[in-house]
Amino acid sequence: MEPGSSAVPVDLEELGRAVKEAQYRHHRALDTRLSAVGTTLAQWDALRAIARTPGASAHELAVATFQGDQSFGTLASRLAAQHLIERRPGRGRRIEHHLTETGEHVLRAGRTVARDVLAASFDPLDESERAALLGLLRRIGVPSESL
Repeated sequence: MEPGSSAVPVDLEELGRAVKEAQYRHHRALDTRLSAVGTTLAQWDALRAIARTPGASAHELAVATFQGDQSFGTLASRLAAQHLIERRPGRGRRIEHHLTETGEHVLRAGRTVARDVLAASFDPLDESERAALLGLLRRIGVPSESL
């Protein structure tokens, strides 16, 4: 706090929990609604990551989806079995991941669901508050040497 400031210090555990609660509500609502389009949140997130970086390796996609390599490999096997992605040989031992036409369809349907869920969640905030929240979350999301 700056000298002369009368702001009451925020309990950092409470702040961290509030962020986690918002994330949990988003994840539950998304997972529930995504089931109507034949996918789960984890699967849809993997499809999004593959769409952003076609040809990415399993490791790159695991990092992008906040999963371990083994977990992502299991998920990718399920997506391939559902004909949502293709795994193709790349350079060396690299296996590249690409969406199929069916995967692209599920991704588009999931984006509609996500827009609806997130619009409802962030509805209490006006555009400037949304921009401020995004800026703050990006600022604290940058890796810090102190962590």
